[in-house]
Amino acid sequence: MSTEQRHGWEVHLPPGADPGRLDLLAEGSLPAAWRQRTQAAPDRPSLWDASRGWTTRARLEEASRLAAGRLHRAGLRPGDRVLCSAGTSLALVEAYVGLLRLGAVAVPVNTAYTQREVAHIVADAEPRAAVVDDGERAGWARRAAGGDLLTLTPEVDLPAGDAPDLDAAGPGDPALVCYTSGTTGAPKGAVLSHANLLASAEALRLAWRWTEADRLLLALPLFHVHGLCVGLHGTLLAGASAVLLPRFTPDGVLGAARAQAATLFFGVPTMYARLAASPRVGELAGLRLCVSGSAPLPPTVFGELAEHGGQRILERYGMTETLMNASNPYEGERRPGTVGLPLPGVELRLDRGGEGEVLLRGPNVFGGYWRNPDATSEAIDPDGWFHTGDLGSYDERGYLRIQGRSKELIITGGYNVYPREVEELLLEHPAVAEVAVVGTPSEEWGEVVTAYVVARGEPPAPDDLLAFTTTRLAPFKWPRSVRYVDQLPRNALGKVLKHELGR
Repeated sequence: MSTEQRHGWEVHLPPGADPGRLDLLAEGSLPAAWRQRTQAAPDRPSLWDASRGWTTRARLEEASRLAAGRLHRAGLRPGDRVLCSAGTSLALVEAYVGLLRLGAVAVPVNTAYTQREVAHIVADAEPRAAVVDDGERAGWARRAAGGDLLTLTPEVDLPAGDAPDLDAAGPGDPALVCYTSGTTGAPKGAVLSHANLLASAEALRLAWRWTEADRLLLALPLFHVHGLCVGLHGTLLAGASAVLLPRFTPDGVLGAARAQAATLFFGVPTMYARLAASPRVGELAGLRLCVSGSAPLPPTVFGELAEHGGQRILERYGMTETLMNASNPYEGERRPGTVGLPLPGVELRLDRGGEGEVLLRGPNVFGGYWRNPDATSEAIDPDGWFHTGDLGSYDERGYLRIQGRSKELIITGGYNVYPREVEELLLEHPAVAEVAVVGTPSEEWGEVVTAYVVARGEPPAPDDLLAFTTTRLAPFKWPRSVRYVDQLPRNALGKVLKHELGR
């Protein structure tokens, strides 16, 4: 590791800690670690939602054990995939924790996905069961599986049973298959092991001084790794507590912060832009720490929150395949426009020295894509370095700045959008001859999906073309702008030069 990277590691550890003796995997797995927290203090409050109030560590352990037993009696075994697509609730957390304790593999799916998107994931992951809170979505999953799929609500309303060997999954066993967008082909399933989940959560516990005294406002969805692997996993590993909010509104978050004596808030830049615009923004000053991720935080928003909200937001850098990689320091300078320094246990380098593609290696980095060895070998080199497709550089203090993406992924409001998926759909419209989809900058969303279209004959009204996507794609994938052009810029080989669009 470079001097800057070694210095960053030390900055993120508690005073006096020895990075040379750091073992992020000492507790084996998250379920095993959570069991130890429960045994140490079973009556401590753990999670809250509006319908049920507070539940303790002991009640979460009991409810997750019950869910695991019911699933085992229904035929679920370690390694079986279970699709999880539901809004945030205590019941969903209990079912999810039960899955991990059983050794099953959760497959989180965005609740906004359409039938087409759900069908792809079901066909690829081949789940044995689905935990879904919407009858229509459950029907889509069953049809995609050919009718042979056990569909359940988050309450897992099945006959009771005993599940042997709970919390027995090994570090290398798969825990999650999270579908992520790339630059070619359909979305791929990143296989995250129990070791990956534990290493990332433990690194954050150390870096952000997360203790059992903390209380997180969790308004991020649990089908996304930001809410699930950062917010929920970190809370339970630290022995802390979390307030589960099914949706984000500035008033809802600030009201819950006051009512529940919260100390932490994690959000995406869109959330922070809305908090900055709230007349109640000054109430953020009562929190110990606010963290932003999933997309770049505009420096203007950082400045507004520092001036009016009393918070210098801590930006970090992560992705589905690696979970968390870098963070601005908890103690030390938080530099707007940067994602800080490598987290404990993370090796990070740029492929051209001080700049270039970000390469990652460490116990947080996934082992490969589900049933896709070609994509895996393309992404992970023989030395174990994962090639992220993100372009970065170091500033004069050694802080990492993400400058863009060599791949074409669009991140809007914290969600990933795969341009080719939108392009292929728009090409089904009879009036579209050619199309290129790119992300264009947005203060509120980070990026918005923009379609450059070469029309076939008379161009249709932009609203007509936008309406064509609304029943076929999740809302965050809809093009927010259509721009008609005479031709798309191409190189000598015919490849579209997307970076020239919008000039």
